[in-house]
Amino acid sequence: MSGLLDGKRILVTGIITDASIAFHAAKAAQEAGATVVLTGFGRLSLVKRVAQRLPQEAPVIELDVQDQEHLDALADNVREHVDGLDGVLHSIGFAPMDALGGNFLNTEWKDVATAVEVSAYSFKSLAMACKPLLGRGSSLVGMDFDNTVAWPGYDWMGVAKAALEATTRYLARDLGPEGIRANLVAAGPVRTMAAKSIPGFDTFEEAWVQRSPLGWDLGDPTPVARTICALLSDWLPATTGEVVHADGGYHAMGA
Repeated sequence: MSGLLDGKRILVTGIITDASIAFHAAKAAQEAGATVVLTGFGRLSLVKRVAQRLPQEAPVIELDVQDQEHLDALADNVREHVDGLDGVLHSIGFAPMDALGGNFLNTEWKDVATAVEVSAYSFKSLAMACKPLLGRGSSLVGMDFDNTVAWPGYDWMGVAKAALEATTRYLARDLGPEGIRANLVAAGPVRTMAAKSIPGFDTFEEAWVQRSPLGWDLGDPTPVARTICALLSDWLPATTGEVVHADGGYHAMGA
């Protein structure tokens, strides 16, 4: 990984703890030579403590993707630390509890709307907030989870992830002429705080371990983090609008 992201300036969102996929992506990016800036939401003091555990402590900017004032101020806040961006990791997703856990048929629109806004529309919001900082060859990467089937308990978050994939294709279309790529990494299940908050998420973890042809370690986000770094690098210059699976091959296997 050394040198893969030399000189790159990367914005990483979505770190909650040092088990977060976003934390491991930030760590891998620094180890590959990037300068990293983080955003946090809510428990900012916790994110700042977690940032101290990176190889180089990274600055943390407050960002609520549902707050237009935060989005409008993001570019200026990032400029306090770096003079532009070469890559952005969107690792943001949320659904109210009523939108998860087998309540699909009874979920009210307001909860569905929150899930879609935070988990899908925010990729567009983040892209536009960062656009003044992005130049040709820059890369937007979002975090996905397979939504080709209905997973137990995943419910409206699965719908939101489908919307995220469509959003990515349109970002690729509209930002491509400016040399900006937009792609997703569909990760296998990793035991993060976010995953633990989804009722029933553990019901298919063991199947993933058993059926992935390359095997799958539920406690190791490193393969996902490295895939993210590959997409943030210059080594996939003609890849956009794509969903890259980092899941041990599980998605390609039949039942």
